[in-house]
Amino acid sequence: MQAIFISYDLAHHEKVIEVLNACSCRGYTSFGTVQGRGSKTGEPHLGTHAWPSLASAMLTFVEDDRVDSLLKRLKALDETKPKLGLRAFVWPITKTI
Repeated sequence: MQAIFISYDLAHHEKVIEVLNACSCRGYTSFGTVQGRGSKTGEPHLGTHAWPSLASAMLTFVEDDRVDSLLKRLKALDETKPKLGLRAFVWPITKTI
């Protein structure tokens, strides 16, 4: 099992959920609106007058065999509107209760 943290422009929210559904990833936790700035490129998402856009973040736990498909679809979504921003990070899960 893997944990995938997805950070994205709020405009991508519905599409991110569609990607999760298409990959049979039922469970997730959405953090609503968040603020931040990407480490390499992209505009800040701060919800201020100067930087009005906001971001969102999501955490999902998926079986190993679904990770590559999910990342491929998320990358394709990011490439449709690269200036909005979308990143995904994967961590292995070693124990659960």
